[in-house]
Amino acid sequence: MEQESKLFTVSVYTENNIGLLNRISAIFQRRHINIESINSSVCEIEGVSRWTLVVNLSEEQMKKIIGQIEKQVEVIKAYYHTEEETVYQESCLFKLRSDLLFDGSEIQNLIIENNARIVTVNKQFFVIEKSGRKEEIELLYRELSVFGIMQFTRSGRIAVSKEEMKISEILAVFQ
Repeated sequence: MEQESKLFTVSVYTENNIGLLNRISAIFQRRHINIESINSSVCEIEGVSRWTLVVNLSEEQMKKIIGQIEKQVEVIKAYYHTEEETVYQESCLFKLRSDLLFDGSEIQNLIIENNARIVTVNKQFFVIEKSGRKEEIELLYRELSVFGIMQFTRSGRIAVSKEEMKISEILAVFQ
């Protein structure tokens, strides 16, 4: 019986080595699985990087992939979580023409209603920042697109698990 696909947030704790991203993405590529989003950052442990990936697949496939990821020498530990098991956000920036900000209050109201904030304003353009769930960002994008968005960019998902992952205890062995 085929398991249904669902979104998983994958957390990979790694040493920061060149080429590891290529090898991990190849694990997904070989299985024809698209990585929906990826973020790399420092984490709570000094000298360790944390990658957060979002993928859509079955839990059976996810377990196999976690095993493959953990076989990589530089990977310390990998976890996967469902949407319900994580607290997550994305962030984005919208660049729009400055005259829109001063022609009536429509844009200003959208900013307030969407809990966004203005990052910078000059004579040519202004930039709005919005953090939230993917759906919230997509809604603001649709609302602002009628005004003409000059530029738009969005981060990958950042997430923490609701459950303790005990990664610090695992890393104590490595120190």
